[in-house]
Amino acid sequence: MWRYLAGSVSALLLVTAGFLFFRSGARPEQPLFGPPPHPAATASPLPAAAPAATEKTREQKRFDRYDKDRDGKITRDEYLASRRKAFAKLDTDHNGRLSFDEWATSTTTKFDKADADHSGALNAAEFLTTRVVRKPKPKCVCPAAKDDGD
Repeated sequence: MWRYLAGSVSALLLVTAGFLFFRSGARPEQPLFGPPPHPAATASPLPAAAPAATEKTREQKRFDRYDKDRDGKITRDEYLASRRKAFAKLDTDHNGRLSFDEWATSTTTKFDKADADHSGALNAAEFLTTRVVRKPKPKCVCPAAKDDGD
């Protein structure tokens, strides 16, 4: 029981000492730690407004990527052009048809690279090299709080 009493008294003393320490002699015009701010840093105010963003929206930029002849319309050929290029890369024998091996070529290549001992099977260490490494999601960048001049 005496431990609880001693702990309570010491916690009360620490809170009181902290309160007295922070109330005594701290001048608000100077920071407690660090050098004083450089005069040039405080002399130039920040601009009143952020620079305006470009007029094109994300969808307008995407539309412009598809509209190759810049006539303001996307034809079926323009729309499918990127798919044709991807298909042509996969169609290695250029017969106009994808076999399973052609379609799975990236997976097959990945397996062959991971199979270091060329045994035709992946052990646990080799399989670990096939994992997908994803980029971390960007953290939310919150806008700065508005200063009301108070």
